[in-house]
Amino acid sequence: MSAQNSIAIRRICVDTFPNGPKWLLLACVLSFNVDQKNGLSFSGPLEDMFGYTVQQFENSEGKWVLIGSPLSGQPAKRTGDVYKCPVGKGDNTCVKLELPKNTTIPKLHEVKENMTMGSTLVTNPNGGFLACGPQYGYMCGQQQYISGVCANVSSSFQILNSVAPAVQECAKELDIVIVLDGSNSIYPWSSIIEFLQRFITNIEIGPKLSQVGIVSYGETVTHRVNLSQFDNTPALLKFVNGLPQQTGFKTMTFLGIDTARKEAFMPERGARPGVKKVMVIVTDGESHDFHNLDKVMKDCDDDDIERFGIAVLGDYNRQNKTSEEVQKFIKEIASISSQPLQDHFFNVSDEVALLTIVDALGSRIFALEATTGNFTTSFGMEMSQAGFSAHTSKEGVLLGAVGAYDWNGTVVMHTAGETIVPGNTQFFDPKTEAGYEGLAGYLGYDVQSASTPDGELYITGAPRYNHTGRVVIYRLNEVNKIVISQILKGEQIGSYFGSVLQTVDVDGDSYTDLLLVGAPMYMGTERDEQGQVYVYKLNQDGRFDHEFTLKPVNQSCCTAHSASCTNKNEPCGARFGTAIAAVLDLNLDGFNDVAIGAPFENDHRGAVYIYHGDKTTLKEKYVQRIPAGGDGEKVKFFGQSIHGVMDLNGDGITDVTIGGLGGASLFWSRDVAELRANMTFDPVKINLQQTQYQCEHGGPKSVCVTTEVCFSYVIKSDQPDSKSDAVIRYDLTLDALRAKARASFIDLDDKSDRGITRNLTIKDRERKCVQEKFMMSTQLDFRDPLMVSLEFRKADEDQGPVLDESLPRSINKTIPLVDCGSDEKCIADLSLKAEPSVKSMLIKANKEKIDVNINIRNSKDNAYNTKVIVSFTPNINYVKVEPEKDCTLNHTKVECAVGYPFLGSNVEEMFKVKFEVNPKHIQEVIQINVTATSDSDELPSTMHDNRVYISIPVKYEAGLIFSVWPVDQHIVVKEGEVFSSVFNDTKMIGEEVNISYTVEKSGDMVTPPLDLTVTYPRLSPRQNNLLYLTHVTTSPQVSSWINPQNINPEVIHPNPNKETLSIFLLSCENLGCAKFTCSIPEARISQVNVTFRVWKPTFIKVGLRGHVGAYLWLVLGKILINKVKMNRIVSQKVSKETLGGIPIWIIIISILIGLLILALVIFILWKVILQFSSLFKRALKERFNILGIKVTCFLADGWMRRSIPLSYLLLNMKLQPETVS
Repeated sequence: MSAQNSIAIRRICVDTFPNGPKWLLLACVLSFNVDQKNGLSFSGPLEDMFGYTVQQFENSEGKWVLIGSPLSGQPAKRTGDVYKCPVGKGDNTCVKLELPKNTTIPKLHEVKENMTMGSTLVTNPNGGFLACGPQYGYMCGQQQYISGVCANVSSSFQILNSVAPAVQECAKELDIVIVLDGSNSIYPWSSIIEFLQRFITNIEIGPKLSQVGIVSYGETVTHRVNLSQFDNTPALLKFVNGLPQQTGFKTMTFLGIDTARKEAFMPERGARPGVKKVMVIVTDGESHDFHNLDKVMKDCDDDDIERFGIAVLGDYNRQNKTSEEVQKFIKEIASISSQPLQDHFFNVSDEVALLTIVDALGSRIFALEATTGNFTTSFGMEMSQAGFSAHTSKEGVLLGAVGAYDWNGTVVMHTAGETIVPGNTQFFDPKTEAGYEGLAGYLGYDVQSASTPDGELYITGAPRYNHTGRVVIYRLNEVNKIVISQILKGEQIGSYFGSVLQTVDVDGDSYTDLLLVGAPMYMGTERDEQGQVYVYKLNQDGRFDHEFTLKPVNQSCCTAHSASCTNKNEPCGARFGTAIAAVLDLNLDGFNDVAIGAPFENDHRGAVYIYHGDKTTLKEKYVQRIPAGGDGEKVKFFGQSIHGVMDLNGDGITDVTIGGLGGASLFWSRDVAELRANMTFDPVKINLQQTQYQCEHGGPKSVCVTTEVCFSYVIKSDQPDSKSDAVIRYDLTLDALRAKARASFIDLDDKSDRGITRNLTIKDRERKCVQEKFMMSTQLDFRDPLMVSLEFRKADEDQGPVLDESLPRSINKTIPLVDCGSDEKCIADLSLKAEPSVKSMLIKANKEKIDVNINIRNSKDNAYNTKVIVSFTPNINYVKVEPEKDCTLNHTKVECAVGYPFLGSNVEEMFKVKFEVNPKHIQEVIQINVTATSDSDELPSTMHDNRVYISIPVKYEAGLIFSVWPVDQHIVVKEGEVFSSVFNDTKMIGEEVNISYTVEKSGDMVTPPLDLTVTYPRLSPRQNNLLYLTHVTTSPQVSSWINPQNINPEVIHPNPNKETLSIFLLSCENLGCAKFTCSIPEARISQVNVTFRVWKPTFIKVGLRGHVGAYLWLVLGKILINKVKMNRIVSQKVSKETLGGIPIWIIIISILIGLLILALVIFILWKVILQFSSLFKRALKERFNILGIKVTCFLADGWMRRSIPLSYLLLNMKLQPETVS
């Protein structure tokens, strides 16, 4: 075997490389029972992607690790391959299996370069395995199709058969007739010959292959080559080399096409029934028989002839013809080409340029080979990449084909009897499915199956569906059609939800319990690809319910401003969920486990997380994280692949194989042992006054306690080599939470300390006990009991079984301290007093407070573990205790420790328990019961004062707002208006009066059930109608009782009785009032809208002011309403408008007379003041001073207003009377 085909195997151990290994894939950190320090590691070329897939394998020759290397064979072919790596053999080399060389499909022109063999690798129940190369291709003419292929390999590494369900036989039979314009305008003819030679060279001519005929035309038509004339390509090429030009001054294009249709495709000239007919027309000018275009083209369509038109513009360019003429020619040639034009029509600048379209023309013609004939079912499977994923189920092999149907993808079921290829609409139906994304859903990216009592479920992922991804769960019906039972949808764009799938039978009952769906590119908060895994549980109805989501240790990306770290690779993150593997029971607890890869962690070094199974689910917290070792240069992406279903070293425990790019590692799983411990004490309580337990150790006597520590040790596996003795190391510590211990161990060496460490040798299934003695201090602090702490572990954790991580590794136990005399009987006498802060309550707000002041006293021996228990009714809530105490709330009961660990003799404690009102519970009494208890005994004769019962009567003021709109209304009635004695409807009665009453909850206080009574004036003292009730509308749940009058055309209403009413306030004492009542339930807001009509006939001669009153009544007696808030009054004023008015001439004369009298008075006053001002100055001054009259003047200095005595103005300032205003 050559060195290129072998890979050295290395045993990885820290001691193996004294100067450090060249690369280290195995991490050197111990966690649970997957041994990260010892194991096997296999290395290979990173550029070959060695380690991309791994599988554990066993056959008659031994045990192996199979490793896929999809790019093996670089740089030439890169076909990929699979290596077999032995486990436990002397020849530690990995051997390439050469699968691509021996994987073949007969009668195909295969393309194995870049086939990526080994990118999919699964074992099968028959003892062999399946290795796939999804990039495997084959040629159909000039087209390469990527169908994918899988090698079914036996247990002895022999290829049994090749599985390629998407490969289809090429339909290479085409009858091609070239219709060639040979008129004189074609120049040079040698360019046409060169074009024909290049074109024909790419055609495979022969039996069961293509045939070529040539028809040339000018003014006439000539058959140059019949379809059956040549049976190989070289012979035709030799003939074409001397093909003459037809010549002619006319271009009879449609004569040439029609002749080729009728004669060249005749059986006599070699045309074959059922073979696709292709016609290639090459011309350089407009036809002289253009009038035949429609008929000739219709005949071609009827004969199913696919036409390719080539317009040569050489003659047009040489003669400098106009663009209009060129466009006309192009349009004609386009009209003879089949649809779509972009695939069937070409135009070139001249004859030489024909060479530039040879490849494009050939590829479009040869593409027809895969869409014609009887050898194919669908073009959509040609690029399917079957084998992109694979899964072996009970019925057969599921192969994901992500490239099928325009990369929407599908899943192929391959069995021994048949191959089931679903149609392109069985998984996706764009007509009915909302949110359908037309292309590139990648269904089949991964495939799985689930076993249920009702049969097999098949599961596949489409990570690009609608950009967020989805998982399709389906069954096959009796005729093998897809029946979709459930669809799981991704939640983040680009997360690749559904790219990785894994079903898990946790409890081993052969039925699936869980489905894990990976979304490895799920973006974290820092826009890094952290990834996450969704865990779904299979319910009894056969549907998967989401349970929880697993996430990795958050990986931070280095920022551009970070000086302490540098990302070597991008993108950063973890890509947690790139690989998910169900591994058989690792920790021997009877439940299967799960391993999840995060290959991008730690700058692309990678890591793997182990999760333990628990009944029918998983534990959400991972039990072990296995990081990659090394520098991340030669081996990257540790965790890219995982497999763990076999015991490869013979110890009876499943081992785990993990692959990365450039290497793979095999981790041994260690046995698991259950180590349980217990502690007992003698005596069980410590009393310094008891002499029988006292001892002496280098000082005064004190109480000594014997601690017995017992261990039981059970190894889970049945392997004999795991049954060696184990050394247990344990530590005992006294009063670990105290700075200074109240006890010390008595050592054999006459030394004493608060802690000791011992080793204990124990065998499998043995229970072993040891005793240790410690002595108490003579001056004890009794505030809390003495705590003894035990911690234990294996002395050498690298050897033998690991301890079960689900069991505790430490124990803390306490020994109570008592001081009750030599008889050890504590007789306490507790007395309790409790006083509330209020005797009764009217509750107006929801935060009303109540305090209970508690006083507890012990009059005799120590009362150990004294408690005060306060129970209360649910209409109050516990708030806190002041000062703070160790209290526990349980619904409507509070327990508070008092004087812990004991309430001493003649010790008294006082504290306050605070409550607040609970508005959600309405009760007429707050009941609070207070009880004092302790673990010490108490005589029945002294227990009468250990309880206090408190009852507080309660009334609640309803928290509501009662409002009305409007509060005042005024209606005017015209005097003398005539009304009919018959009213057809209520609108004829009079004006409408609308009143709205609202009852609204205020704050959090309860709103009780209410009755709203509305009273209104209906009849006058002479029994005339005043207000007529027409409508009452209410909120939902509000009900009302009303009895309006019957207004209809059959009822005659007499004229109102005469009576004298003036506009004054009328009340129900002198009016006939009516009323109605509405019941209002408990609600946040309720509304009652009332509509009246004013009975206008009553008010033609009179007016009045009346009240419409509303009153709220409580239905429950324990709730009160503030009386001010209970009434709402709406005032209704009705007044009449008098007919006629005062004549205008009287108004004008009255105004003129008034103005004349005013002028006369002003004139007389001016005269009097002017004549007698000097005579009466003193008299006026005294007069005004006595009266204290002040006036407001406008002074010239700024027009400022001042109030000053009038006498001062007249006498002292000598102002003229006319300036006074």
